[in-house]
Amino acid sequence: MKHLSIVLSLLLLSACSMPLLALAQQESAPDGPPPRAMPGPPPGLGHGPGHVPIPGAQGLPPFLRGIELSEAQQDKVFAATYAQAPLLREQEKIAFKAHAQLRELAGSSAYDDAKAGALANTAAQAMATISLQQARLEQQLLAVLTPEQRKQAQQRHDSRPGPRRPQLPTGD
Repeated sequence: MKHLSIVLSLLLLSACSMPLLALAQQESAPDGPPPRAMPGPPPGLGHGPGHVPIPGAQGLPPFLRGIELSEAQQDKVFAATYAQAPLLREQEKIAFKAHAQLRELAGSSAYDDAKAGALANTAAQAMATISLQQARLEQQLLAVLTPEQRKQAQQRHDSRPGPRRPQLPTGD
């Protein structure tokens, strides 16, 4: 039974640590993940390989790129995106610290399964909070769009090659 708990804890840890792999690859401060500079886009909204800068598109989530937004819509997108940054940063720090403590505990001679489970749960809860906040943001941003813009976003989503994600709500 104890071995099953250890295996389950390690599986949970590995599943939760995948999004933080990029953070682990970077050099970090002793007390948390590397800080983000505020002038750039918030977490999850960076530019990928092959990105061509589009005027007015900096900081936009991928599903909004290529959609003509009014100035008022741009302001709402900016406000919603940057409003979530402090919460995401705090949850990233919590998850990072829990993972670091779990790695340290796993390598120590004083391994405690209950403590390891608690640390894994803390990391998982932080990652769940991040995922939920990102879903809320996407829903807020979709609410800013007109029905025509939502259709454009859906068409762009449908025409993209690669793995399919769940469909964006059209609001019809």
